[in-house]
Amino acid sequence: MLATGNTISPSLARRLGAKGENAWKSMEAWFDPLFGQTNNPWRQLGALSYYYFWIIVITGCYLFAVFDTSVAGAYRSIDYLSHEQWWLGGIMRSLHRYASDAFALTMLLHLARELVHGRFRGFRIFSWLTGLPLLWLVYAAGINGYWLVWDSLAQHSVIATSEWLDWLPIFSEPIVRNFLTPEGVNDRFFSLTIFLHIGLPLFSLLFMYIHIQRISQAKTFPPKVLAWGSFAALLVLSLIKPAMNQAPADMSMVPINLDYDWFYLGIFPLMYQTSPAVIWLLLGGITLFLVILPWSGHRQVVPVAVVNPANCNGCGRCVNDCPYAAVSLVQRVDGRTFKQQALVDSDLCAACGICAGSCPSSTPFRTAAVLNTGIDMPQLRVDSLRVELEEKLAALEGDAKVIVFGCDHAADVAMLKGPGVLPFSLICAAQLPPSFIEYALRNGADGVMVTGCREGDCEFRLGTQWVNERLSGERQPHLRRSVSPGRVRVMWHGSGNEQVLRSALEDFRTTLRTLPTEIKPEPRRREKERKNA
Repeated sequence: MLATGNTISPSLARRLGAKGENAWKSMEAWFDPLFGQTNNPWRQLGALSYYYFWIIVITGCYLFAVFDTSVAGAYRSIDYLSHEQWWLGGIMRSLHRYASDAFALTMLLHLARELVHGRFRGFRIFSWLTGLPLLWLVYAAGINGYWLVWDSLAQHSVIATSEWLDWLPIFSEPIVRNFLTPEGVNDRFFSLTIFLHIGLPLFSLLFMYIHIQRISQAKTFPPKVLAWGSFAALLVLSLIKPAMNQAPADMSMVPINLDYDWFYLGIFPLMYQTSPAVIWLLLGGITLFLVILPWSGHRQVVPVAVVNPANCNGCGRCVNDCPYAAVSLVQRVDGRTFKQQALVDSDLCAACGICAGSCPSSTPFRTAAVLNTGIDMPQLRVDSLRVELEEKLAALEGDAKVIVFGCDHAADVAMLKGPGVLPFSLICAAQLPPSFIEYALRNGADGVMVTGCREGDCEFRLGTQWVNERLSGERQPHLRRSVSPGRVRVMWHGSGNEQVLRSALEDFRTTLRTLPTEIKPEPRRREKERKNA
């Protein structure tokens, strides 16, 4: 079976895309020393968006409890919080405002990040398309929320929105007529507004839930350090510059000198500089572009994971480790002892090989002439990896001999090849079964280095995490405790960090030279075993 992978665009588009991706990665790397790879906010934009959403919901519940849905009471009830109850209600209101801005910002940055990385095609189409409605829902809820305050900014926002909507030929009378006189606004307007301000976030939450349905173990909460740090930043901002009402709405006057929120209301100045038609054309064009983008260019098909029922015992490790929920367990029909076997959905498979690394049959210590595993990648089979490893181990010479297992999407390990160093590049670092590390150490290598994408930025989401957990013994299959930890080094470096990785390798080899010589068992005579098999 084949899965649709990234598309091949014209050369100019590819060059521009590569430059954009490299620039983005350089920016992210600049923040790594400040926050660490795991807590780098540029690598946690999706999780931060979910986090800010819940801050909005919690603070919004409090504001709703004290809000007066009347023309006379709307402004007064919110203004009371900012001045009379600033120590709680005022902080809640400010947190609600700034978390809303942060939500809009991280949502747009998350979209931009996935765009420049080309993560919108093939198995990612579903997540991409289900995320696009959130753009309209979130901005509709944000603009609508400003109406509830009913100050001069709310007056400006509701009139501008009405003029923008009136351009559509679907209303019998212009909506803006309702907001030209004081008599046009009544209590029912605020009842409708509060209904929308609750309903739109609920629809947003629904799409946020759908958005991650084809993602296994989706990150919907940032690391604790980043979460508390973000909350503290919002709290400090709320204390230093609390959100305040502007002048009360007055339909007899045109509001001026507004304290603008450019995150949500920025389209209105542009509309008045151009026209409502231009804004509809601009937003509609951007939305259409984002919708059709996954089908642009020529498609490249890549082989997906293949299940070998004869070697699958239905353990479910591949199901648990698959980043995109592409593997499931189904009832066996071949009459074997095991009741279940794995099944791969080719439309969801990312062709990352993580499942092969998790399969208990993917061990090079098996004496079979051909290493057939329960689940494998046709383009880089576990058996081929064993054969190549044995050939390279036989040719490995010098002191401090190191095997380096890398990732096709991270620093290029081929550049590390030299006397005493032999590299392997895998589809993903997590494609490597931990037993291959022990196998290399028992058959000639003095040390093994594993490297791949930066932590929190794995091309296939969970690869770095699974490798860390497998090698630390927290996840099956794990590296056996008999393997000396001093002879295994894990370094996470993205593409463009080859020199840093080279320095880390030399440091590792220097450490290996200081370790006592280990008495290794007799190397496994694979060729002889195959002949006798």
